[in-house]
Amino acid sequence: MSIIARKPESNFMPAPEGLHVATCCDVVDLGIVDRGFGAKHYVELRWQLEETDEQDRRFVVRRQYTNSLSEKASLRKDLETWRGRKFTEEELLGFDLEKLLKIGAQVQIVHKLGDKGGTFANVGAVIPLGKGQKSPGISKDYIRQIARARSNDVQPSAPEDDEVPF
Repeated sequence: MSIIARKPESNFMPAPEGLHVATCCDVVDLGIVDRGFGAKHYVELRWQLEETDEQDRRFVVRRQYTNSLSEKASLRKDLETWRGRKFTEEELLGFDLEKLLKIGAQVQIVHKLGDKGGTFANVGAVIPLGKGQKSPGISKDYIRQIARARSNDVQPSAPEDDEVPF
């Protein structure tokens, strides 16, 4: 009997465009990444939106940043906009990104068409909650990336033979 591998059908639904109330649900250290402009340390911030998809799961959007608070860094610009104030000189010496967890924000989502036709929800801006708005919090079913990595520490067993047949 043949076992056929196929490309899965995608039913991925991106977060809707517009301004959304959200909560920072994760800060992920991506490590050193070389994207053709030299190796740099990257981090990813994730927000869980108040809105839900067709399965009643809250949308999660993310944005990757160079882990830098230099004057021109996108991370610094977004954090200063979100906080509503500039960083102090003392804060610029080292700001713990984990402090962002469970903090509410308004996140501007902009759709972008991918090279292969898919639609992606990009974080265009992060601003503070408006007067009277409350953070929706993080749903109980959200698992932080660091917890997922720990649960995947069990290594699969190696194949019997050293050669791979394809």
